[in-house]
Amino acid sequence: MPRKTGPLLPLPDAPARRRFRTTLLAWYRAQGRDLPWRRTRDPYHILVSEIMLQQTQVDRVLPKYHEWLGKYPSFEALAAAAEDDVVQTWRPLGYNIRPRRLQSIAREAVSNHGGQLPSDEATLLSFKGIGAYTAGAVMSFAFGKRAAILDTNVARVLFRVFVGEGEPKSHAMLKHLWELSRAVLPHKHVFDFNQALMDFGATVCTARKPQCLYCPMRKRCAYRNGAST
Repeated sequence: MPRKTGPLLPLPDAPARRRFRTTLLAWYRAQGRDLPWRRTRDPYHILVSEIMLQQTQVDRVLPKYHEWLGKYPSFEALAAAAEDDVVQTWRPLGYNIRPRRLQSIAREAVSNHGGQLPSDEATLLSFKGIGAYTAGAVMSFAFGKRAAILDTNVARVLFRVFVGEGEPKSHAMLKHLWELSRAVLPHKHVFDFNQALMDFGATVCTARKPQCLYCPMRKRCAYRNGAST
């Protein structure tokens, strides 16, 4: 039998989307962190940062990011490295399937794409180890494309600001949050906007101790202004 689904949640109207974009971008320009992967458009460097940042704090990633690129500066260098050396270099970030996936992507890029990462979503998703979020991040951060993202931080921000109630990790809610991410995405400044979403979730709209008193979204936040907590 087909799975039962609840009623579709409404998307915010155009003025609400516009206010959210304007507020978030203003916050990011004033408060956004200066991180090395935000100073590059190199697809390989961006992919490395995205894989490293999965389930790992920024302060742990920073030294490893520089060490990794010093040792494996390109897809070709990573593809040619011994797997044991790659895993050893990754330590102590943990989740050691991640360096193996990254090397697998590098080898496919070298074998089938001339040592480059493709810019279209369908081809990116064909790589084992690249999912919808990573594909969106690479497209928007490396290639300047209008692509939505949804990681844990982004999902938390969108859920709290626009939804406020319900089960944030349910299949139906995650589907809605992807639609939200696409709906609020601007046509310009996509790089800054997507970086801002992630930074805002990591530093203000945090999981355990959100900075609600200092949050520029607090007056229109559904979670704070009407949802049960």
